[in-house]
Amino acid sequence: MTATMMLEPRVTTSASDPRLRRMRRRRAVTATLRHLGLIALAALMIYPLVWLLVSSFKPNEDIFKDLSILTTHLTTENYTHAWNAQQYPFGHYLMNSMIISGASIVGNLISCSLAAYSFARLRFRGRNLMFAAMLMSIMLPFHVVLVPQFLIFKHLDWLNTFLPLIVPKFLATDAFFVFLMVQFIRALPKEIFEAARIDGAGHPRMYAFITLPLMVPALATTAIFTFIWTWSDFFGPLIYLRKPSGFTAAIALKGFLDSQESSNYGSMFAMSIVSLVPLFVVFMVGQRYLVKGFATTGIK
Repeated sequence: MTATMMLEPRVTTSASDPRLRRMRRRRAVTATLRHLGLIALAALMIYPLVWLLVSSFKPNEDIFKDLSILTTHLTTENYTHAWNAQQYPFGHYLMNSMIISGASIVGNLISCSLAAYSFARLRFRGRNLMFAAMLMSIMLPFHVVLVPQFLIFKHLDWLNTFLPLIVPKFLATDAFFVFLMVQFIRALPKEIFEAARIDGAGHPRMYAFITLPLMVPALATTAIFTFIWTWSDFFGPLIYLRKPSGFTAAIALKGFLDSQESSNYGSMFAMSIVSLVPLFVVFMVGQRYLVKGFATTGIK
């Protein structure tokens, strides 16, 4: 140790330093205000759902008489009455929604992953043009293709069946999921595919045994969003399903409203809560896959 180093004063930060205390106090106040703001925003967003839940236990005549969530007159009559209030038990409509949603998930996982692998790993003429056209279809409103699709399904005699709602999912029509998977596959190390090619693996084996196991987060994200969008879809089933035996839960909820007679809002709210349960379960189970899927695809 030299004399110069011995003479240099050591600067120490004491916990009793007034500037340090003010800085810590300022950070604590900022963090507290930030958390209070987030809690207030969360309460504002969740209030309609809480009101819906409370109103589902109110008598039908008291729902709009008192709009607060504080009430003592609660009953389960809305649930017991609404379950069998229509032509079929509400479980029948839930099962129809589950069939359509499940088949849509399978269709999107198969078709979108195949299309994404083709765009990401295959080299063919017109690939970039086709990929650009697919991305442009995301900006195309659904109502633009509604009439042509309806006429096609009518000529195929698919009306009043689940086919118009399921078959397009097996044709990679959801461009958003194709783009999501393309971004994920392009982020995978190329050395893995080069090593597989050296070992003699072709594209079918690389797709089945390398790509699919590695893109589980993207597949889970696709499955979750497909379920949420299909389960909540009202417009599609309203157009193609006319028989009560094929109604989904979203269409069945409309049956509690009557423009000519009195509407049973209590029953509708009760079955709305029942219809929301699968959505909450799927989201809570798969939320970590959602975060991981978006974090690894480069989508910000």
